[in-house]
Amino acid sequence: MTRQAPWWLDRTAYQIYPRSFADADGDGVGDIPGIIGRLDHLADLGIGLIWLSPVYASPMADNGYDISNYQDIAPEYGTLEDFDRLVAEADRRDIGIIMDLVVNHSSDQHPWFLAAKQDRASPYHDYYYWRDPAPDGGPPDDRRAYFGGPVWTFVPEVGRYVFTLFSPQQPDLNWQNPAVRNAIYTMMRWWLDRGVRGFRMDVIDLIGKDIDRDLIVEGPYLHGFLQEMHREVLAGRDVVTVGESWNVTRETALLYCGRDRKELDMVFQFQHIVAGWDAKHGKWRPQPLDLVAFKKVWTDWQQALEGDGWNSLFLNNHDLPRSVSRYGDTGKWRDRSAKALATAIHLMRGTPFVFQGEEIGMTNAGFTRITQYRDIELIHMHREIREQGLPEHQFLEGAAVTARDNARTPMQWDASPGAGFTTGDPWIAINPNNATINVAAQRDDPMSVLAHYRHLIALRKQHDVIVRGRFVPWLEDHPQIWAYTREWQNERLSVLCNISSQPAHAEIPAGLAGSRTCLICTAHPREAIPAGPIVLDPWEAVVILGDLD
Repeated sequence: MTRQAPWWLDRTAYQIYPRSFADADGDGVGDIPGIIGRLDHLADLGIGLIWLSPVYASPMADNGYDISNYQDIAPEYGTLEDFDRLVAEADRRDIGIIMDLVVNHSSDQHPWFLAAKQDRASPYHDYYYWRDPAPDGGPPDDRRAYFGGPVWTFVPEVGRYVFTLFSPQQPDLNWQNPAVRNAIYTMMRWWLDRGVRGFRMDVIDLIGKDIDRDLIVEGPYLHGFLQEMHREVLAGRDVVTVGESWNVTRETALLYCGRDRKELDMVFQFQHIVAGWDAKHGKWRPQPLDLVAFKKVWTDWQQALEGDGWNSLFLNNHDLPRSVSRYGDTGKWRDRSAKALATAIHLMRGTPFVFQGEEIGMTNAGFTRITQYRDIELIHMHREIREQGLPEHQFLEGAAVTARDNARTPMQWDASPGAGFTTGDPWIAINPNNATINVAAQRDDPMSVLAHYRHLIALRKQHDVIVRGRFVPWLEDHPQIWAYTREWQNERLSVLCNISSQPAHAEIPAGLAGSRTCLICTAHPREAIPAGPIVLDPWEAVVILGDLD
């Protein structure tokens, strides 16, 4: 990089899903005081940024992603005073708080919408997208919402349909109305003035849509709005911004995060996630991991953004299953597979994001009945996909692998019945494997998954080659081994991970070989990655720091 590096460049981020992280008052729901009580865990881990999923006032139809007041805290999570204390305590540990900015839609309980649905003449009516019924009285068209059902929701008070791209409880905000944009920018400045260090922007690629031309994703107004947001809110502030987009491609990514675009710092892209989905039924019928195709997506993104943009690196978040269950081995090799997956991801170019519990190798929930789930998306899609003919048992089998609630079970702090998360009845069931998979059991174990994450995060701060180095893929067609080098000035970091539960044989080319210092050797000590034949143990990860030839 030719410019001065931003403060966040070598930091690792950690996502907190507040409802499931730590419950301080025993009501079974996580809260802000609970987060404050666990900040030392994050400081010990080496975390430099916290992405805080929504804590705003909300009726919780979508666990806080339906916001009824952007400038207040949900009572079950605490108060604004609690939030201010969280920011201060995190800052004392050199951890910045990134708020989740959910502005594609609001809750249908937001005062804006309550006013909008009472009177077509209200100035708030134009805060949302409305259309009159079709001649037969039905919706304007037959488009479908992302969570299932029609995209149009009828509002009898005004006799019109409102556009609800996700659920009927989440009407889309009309970003083409300058009053909407100004209200959002004012709110953003208000949070930044309270000490927030940036924003993760939920489905931000949808705000520029033109619904009449059915241009929804990366719509025609998107980048103009993001550039205006930068001018009005972000310019001159030392903050970090991450835009979530399920639709961004390598060809469009730099429009968001190119250094001279004055929009965002990085994007969350999901091409590596959807690569394993069924073409017809999406994630509800997941496909086995094709490592060659999976690696190619990562390589393509590393190379596409290397000269200008910045990658976000993740396998887990609140919308995704646990990576050990989806890509690893939850049996004999659980710990080692968690380490191998983390090694492969964390040592690429970009900012790693750790989702709560990932650092101890938490697994999927293990639910077998639809009544065990709480997620609005799954409940809506259960009905929709059943109507499409997918048998119940197949849907539940897919949900057990990919449902969002797999990531939302309570954080496993210890082996107690409440997992150290709560003294009450948890809002969603605790995974019973908390008896063996928990923070307390791993905290002082140098061979634990937790210790491995701690080590990876420290390496990023210790070695410029991890932050700045050029990415070079190797063994791209190998069905078991994920291999690449990072090169910076006179150093080469060689990364070799067996992403399988069987021994892996390979012929190591000279450009991947390296010797000097073993930074990571998860199976047994190695002093080098020699050119020529090599055998890696199941889920073995080897990282060697050496000199460029």
